[in-house]
Amino acid sequence: MKVIKRDGRAVDYDRQKIVIAIEKANKEVRKVERATKEDINKIIDYIEELGKKRILVEDIQDIIEQKLMEFQKFELAKKYIVYRYTRALVRKQNTTDESILGLIRKTNTAVMEENSNKNAVIASTQRDLIAGEVSKDLTKRMLLPEKISKAHEEGILHFHDADYFLQPIFNCCLVNIKDMLENGTVMNGKLIESPKTFQVACTVMTQIIASVASGQYGGQSVDIKHLGKYLRKTYEKFKKETEEEYKDELSEEMIEKVTQTRLRTELRQGVQTIQYQINTLMTTNGQSPFVTLFLNLEKNDEYIKENAMIIEEILKQRYEGIKNEKGVFVTPAFPKLVYVLDENNCLKGGKYDYLTKLAIKCSSKRMYPDYISAKKMREYYEGNVFSPMGCRSFLSPWKDENGNYKFEGRFNQGVVSINLPQVGIVADGDEEKFWQILDERLELCREALMCRHYSLLGTTSDVSPIHWRYGAIARLQPGEKIDKLLKDGYSTLSLGYIGVYETTKLVKGVSHTTKEGREFAIKLMKHLREATDRWKKESGLGFALYGTPAESLCYKFARIDKEKFGSIEDVTDKGYYTNSYHVDVREKIDAFSKLSFESDFQKISSGGAISYVEIPNMSKNLTALEEVVKFIYDNILYAEFNTKSDYCHVCGYDGEIIINDNNEWECPQCGNKDHSKMNVTRRTCGYLGENFWNVGKTKEIKARVLHL
Repeated sequence: MKVIKRDGRAVDYDRQKIVIAIEKANKEVRKVERATKEDINKIIDYIEELGKKRILVEDIQDIIEQKLMEFQKFELAKKYIVYRYTRALVRKQNTTDESILGLIRKTNTAVMEENSNKNAVIASTQRDLIAGEVSKDLTKRMLLPEKISKAHEEGILHFHDADYFLQPIFNCCLVNIKDMLENGTVMNGKLIESPKTFQVACTVMTQIIASVASGQYGGQSVDIKHLGKYLRKTYEKFKKETEEEYKDELSEEMIEKVTQTRLRTELRQGVQTIQYQINTLMTTNGQSPFVTLFLNLEKNDEYIKENAMIIEEILKQRYEGIKNEKGVFVTPAFPKLVYVLDENNCLKGGKYDYLTKLAIKCSSKRMYPDYISAKKMREYYEGNVFSPMGCRSFLSPWKDENGNYKFEGRFNQGVVSINLPQVGIVADGDEEKFWQILDERLELCREALMCRHYSLLGTTSDVSPIHWRYGAIARLQPGEKIDKLLKDGYSTLSLGYIGVYETTKLVKGVSHTTKEGREFAIKLMKHLREATDRWKKESGLGFALYGTPAESLCYKFARIDKEKFGSIEDVTDKGYYTNSYHVDVREKIDAFSKLSFESDFQKISSGGAISYVEIPNMSKNLTALEEVVKFIYDNILYAEFNTKSDYCHVCGYDGEIIINDNNEWECPQCGNKDHSKMNVTRRTCGYLGENFWNVGKTKEIKARVLHL
């Protein structure tokens, strides 16, 4: 049995600690009031006979109090209660000491492993994590209403990113890179003028990305189409220089050839700048910027030719990878890539089908890009095609005073997720009670989201000049409040949700892939969507329903519910809840049926959602991948690939990853033991979620969530 300490650490159960605690209290009371050894053993036996795998330290202390009262040791129970209360007051005065010291000692695994994009050993990252622990402490004790803090602790909801709530900063955004490149920007008090060449534009863009990342806590997205203009400027510059230098020596055809050769070199170096700068620049929180590049070819874009060249080079360089410290090509974590499928590249004879085939080849080796169907997006978002923010969160359509749609330069204020399976557990099979409890908890979520909104109200543009004054979001005046950008749907507030599958099982007794289950699941999703639409109408704020990709939250909610309600078959016994509306990984369903089924849920979840399918041995199944991509274009808005086969991202080994004598995963070809750089077949608990690497051990079955 594991005992869960107050700071989240799991330690081995030790019965002797109970004996010592009661004996200490015994010494404070009269002999007649003391607990006997037999009493103490009865208490210990009761705790152990519960048969729990995990138990909270507070639950153990509650049991001790209850048993002492049963044994009529009232004076002893009083001493024990007063001692607990005194210790609680001390902890409330300062609850961060142990968690912060745990970071320094590298024992606070709960925080250190929460974000796999952060290397928690590095001093600069630790500094950010330490600040985050202070923020979480103040948020819990002073900034949030007590009922919201309690709901977060009990797994009713999850108040995302409490480690940044102390500061007036927001979640994620679409950077208005077009404005910043064309009109210039300011960084660190220095004017950056509009670039004259592609190479400089790439450099400026990466500097903007790093600066933006340091002023917010979520991801950002940049639309690559705005670089096409600067590639053409470079072409025109090179053409002019070549003509002036060789006009009497070379034919027009040769001048064009020389120009193209120079242009290709500049293109390669510019894209290389993007890739290496993003992966080597560090933000103030000690990690590479969480950034997504949006790869979209708009048919009416005057720079479509140049943008096709840029996308091709990005895909080629991502396929090749980046060398690690040993000189081996590996898959970089960033930038993430999102590739848009449209009429001109959906593998139906379009002019740019070659780019889609290159994207598929890249996906087969590097797991990226993800794919968006322009066809489906136009259906769902009033004819618009735009990037998700950072990774998967979508904005709602919004028009400016001139009636023009605007997406770039907008952002998300924050996210709160609801634990749907817990509603089902508490309702205990009573569907009428389920809807009643759900509505009560949705109101809690609304109140929690409003805390996000209120925390940003009154923020001035000087808090993050790169966002508010110099173009990433807006160009406000010094000291001007950002309030107008928080209202009227300009920015969003996202309601996330976990476990539609498990909730359906609890209420209907069947999977949501059955006819009865699907009807309930769609009704549930529509209920959530109606709630956010109602909040939006009542408040004028941009509430949205978001299929949150918070992988670790799937584990957290399931762990809390198992500790509270015990092991429930096909719900808490798995150790995880299924993310958002997804089909449970253990159901036998083919890729096309899965995407088709989940597409109906994506349409409802307009604040963002993604589906994935697993393709075994992807590097050897390019034809199968092409068929799936064609299907994505016609049937679903947003999808990605996972694979069931073992694969080492360090050396490219495509075979079985072994477990060595030290019970570690190890690549038999290159010896790589870093599980974040390998894909391992499901062999343990059967779970493989979105971009999870499932790492099992022979002696201790363990699922680690490490997401590249």
